[in-house]
Amino acid sequence: MKLSTYILLLVLTGILAAQFSAEARAVEKPNVILIMCDDLGWGDVGFNGGKDIRTPHLDEMAANSLNLTRFYAQAPVCSPTRASVVTGRHHDRTGIYTANNGHLRDGEFTLYEALAAEGYATGHFGKWHMGTLTRKLKDSNRGAKAKSNYSPPWQHAVKTTFATEAKTPTYDPMWQPTGSKAKKTNNKSKGDFREASGKGWHAIAEETNREFYGTRYWTGEETFIDPNSTDLLGDDSGLIMDHALDFIDKHRETPFLAIVWFHAPHLPVVASKKDTDSYADGKLDGYHLNYYGCVTALDRAVGKLRTRLREHGIADNTLVAFCSDNGPEGNDKAPGRQGQFKGRKRSLYEGGVRVPGLLEWPAKIKPGTSSNVATCTVDYFPTILDIVGVDMPDDRPLDGVSLVPLLGGSMETRPRPLGFHIRGQAAWHDGDWKAYCAKVNSSDWELYNLKDDPGENNNLAAAESTKLETMIAAWKQWKASIEASDKGGDY
Repeated sequence: MKLSTYILLLVLTGILAAQFSAEARAVEKPNVILIMCDDLGWGDVGFNGGKDIRTPHLDEMAANSLNLTRFYAQAPVCSPTRASVVTGRHHDRTGIYTANNGHLRDGEFTLYEALAAEGYATGHFGKWHMGTLTRKLKDSNRGAKAKSNYSPPWQHAVKTTFATEAKTPTYDPMWQPTGSKAKKTNNKSKGDFREASGKGWHAIAEETNREFYGTRYWTGEETFIDPNSTDLLGDDSGLIMDHALDFIDKHRETPFLAIVWFHAPHLPVVASKKDTDSYADGKLDGYHLNYYGCVTALDRAVGKLRTRLREHGIADNTLVAFCSDNGPEGNDKAPGRQGQFKGRKRSLYEGGVRVPGLLEWPAKIKPGTSSNVATCTVDYFPTILDIVGVDMPDDRPLDGVSLVPLLGGSMETRPRPLGFHIRGQAAWHDGDWKAYCAKVNSSDWELYNLKDDPGENNNLAAAESTKLETMIAAWKQWKASIEASDKGGDY
């Protein structure tokens, strides 16, 4: 054999071996599905002790999952939490400061980009809320009004998109629900949009009465689904999941990342007559009936997903995460329940950020387990990169930590503290201790031991002043890092 022929054979053998090795690794890589609800309370689900709403599919998922009983949204409102999921960083670093404020900067290294580079198919389904999706049309909360905030999924390595910029009604999502333009109640700051009659929102029975809600489903650059399409009628959670399932059906032979962000149960809550009737007892108003009904509908959508994964034989090697983006809307008379915790949406007290959290991965996670270690949406990113074997492209700071040791049962405490900041509120979690401040420019910090006092009823600031001072100093150092990132220091 000639030397040149021998060398060519070696090269070809090496290429084939490398290709086979890459294919083998691809088979081992888990699929990743991240499900997020919008304004779902910690106590709304049966697996956290909720009694008002039926969530049988989520309860079944919990029985096969790791239940993160101390799981936090990174922010008490929508957009910032979502930025934390896809970057592993506090939202102020990414250019998203609160809901409808800012956009996901081009310089951020996202989960979509990280996994796409590893051969994953990437899809985003449902709410986006990390930037505007059009430069031309008036759409949703901002649309063409804020061209500087244009930051759609397809600019962040998302190959398949079925997304809205912001909220929609949770049934017949293209159309104004009955009473949605009724006069607000006096509690404007709480976002309480109930009808003046107090009966809540109801699906519109007559097509001739419909009025466009104003939020479109986008699939690509200046491309959206016709709002008049009959394909966009019915339960919104079901529509979102059906598009996600089509994506999964298409990519089940290769690794995929599917981010599924429901609108439910964000206002305006609307549910089918069948679902509202299933709760009707003569005591509940329309607000409660439609809230309960739309949560049951999203629960049903999760059940459909879990069934499809098993039908395809890919459930064992699929990591499915479930959470909410913040605590429940409104006051304590609203239907959303935050359990025993103080505060609701927009608050950094526990009820505003402690949310349901499940991780299901049959191949790696022991079913029916739970953990009270402080974990957060900001941890998704480093955990998934750790699992897939992706290195960060630079040394920019991450605020999340890998939960891989927790999945194996060897993480008993969070390896470093967890920080929060939004619109002047601050919190710092260090083990069982939590420092909280409503206005960071003041000196009115509070201190709680969450193990002994999860309801934050006993302020220990005076009794544990040295401990509190240490935690405040640590928060300030962390906040300085956040501000440096926000000024562009990480790019």
